[in-house]
Amino acid sequence: MTETESENSGAKVVPIKGRKCPMCDKKMEQKFRPFCSRRCANLDLGNWFGEAYSAPSDEPGELEEYFSDEE
Repeated sequence: MTETESENSGAKVVPIKGRKCPMCDKKMEQKFRPFCSRRCANLDLGNWFGEAYSAPSDEPGELEEYFSDEE
């Protein structure tokens, strides 16, 4: 996609080098992309494990029914 094409589509292009860490807003480090450090990456992972984040699902009840049948 050329620069002209992105302008015509209305898409906002954010260069990777200028991005900030989504956890603390410090400058992103390439080694821990998109985070600034291993600490911020681990904090984000902990949020996923702790279910602070979730992915939407059309049928969330199926898993509950499956696990309740095993007991």
